[in-house]
Amino acid sequence: MRIRTGWGPTAVVVGGLLVTGCGGGGGGAADDGSAAGRPGTGRYPVTVTDCRGARTTFSRPPERIVTSNASSLELLLRLGAGDRVIGTGFPPGPGTLPGALDAQGREVAVLSRSVIPKEKLLASGADLYIDTFAGMRMNGVGDAPSEEEFRAAGIKHIYLKSTACAARREGAVTDLSAVEADITALGEVTGTRAKAARLVDGMKDRVRAVRKAIGNVPEAERPTYFFFDYDAGTKQPTALCNRQVAHAVITLAGARNIFADCDTTYKQVGWEDVLSRDPDWIQLGVRNRGGRAATEKAFGEARRWLETNPATKGLKAVKQGHFLRIRSERTTIAGVENADTVERIAHTLYPSKVG
Repeated sequence: MRIRTGWGPTAVVVGGLLVTGCGGGGGGAADDGSAAGRPGTGRYPVTVTDCRGARTTFSRPPERIVTSNASSLELLLRLGAGDRVIGTGFPPGPGTLPGALDAQGREVAVLSRSVIPKEKLLASGADLYIDTFAGMRMNGVGDAPSEEEFRAAGIKHIYLKSTACAARREGAVTDLSAVEADITALGEVTGTRAKAARLVDGMKDRVRAVRKAIGNVPEAERPTYFFFDYDAGTKQPTALCNRQVAHAVITLAGARNIFADCDTTYKQVGWEDVLSRDPDWIQLGVRNRGGRAATEKAFGEARRWLETNPATKGLKAVKQGHFLRIRSERTTIAGVENADTVERIAHTLYPSKVG
């Protein structure tokens, strides 16, 4: 669809994401319908780009949205657009989402426990699919529809670029600007831009406070940090590399990711690689188990494995008991809670500086 030019197009580039709307004139300034973030008329048309720069234009807010996983679902719930989500893949487990979002998330139809099968996605009746994976196969599962198939089914297809495009980016990700751009873009697309702006401002305020508190700590004196992805298996560790959003979280919190020299999102390494880098702190990477008690038990299992395994029990962090119990989702999945995790890590590493 062509963009209207009656009032002159206004284009904003945020973190590599192009958002185009109509500027000027009172009619184009409408925004959220209420403080709760209900969609108003918004500023349309809105155009967003994918990882390769292909453009998708919206002339009105989508009404039937399918999300690829819990990350995009959570963002829509936070924006107040959750009532327009008709299905999701990789649904959040009970207790994964915070507060009232948990109950709302469980009301969304589950189209698949993993990648949504192509036929089911195309027949879902959606007018928008929000994709976190950029068409990649997750653990060898799934066959993504082509753009032609999406168009034939009447489904617009956009990405969470902070994760879907991460492996394509040049250079390490050291801030949350891509996550903030995703939130801004979803606010533009769904007509909840004011709520999106409040979420982004809140994230920036929390990160800015941490950065100010630890700003005088020299880089060489910042502690080294290993994200131990316990759920990915212990036989061969998975390195969290510098294109993953968690690398930005760790960096902003004042730590040094021991695999910062790994130029991708994740990579299989050997325990000898971890031993040679001997981290000061280890985050126990455990995903939600459906309840606090079960999740805490999993944290305990991850710690005991490190403390009893001959290959890891001599690590500095293990001997000193320097462990952080922060769920994987809060660290590795792009979202508002990334800023909360920056605060939590920084408070643990710098308790006299970060309250």
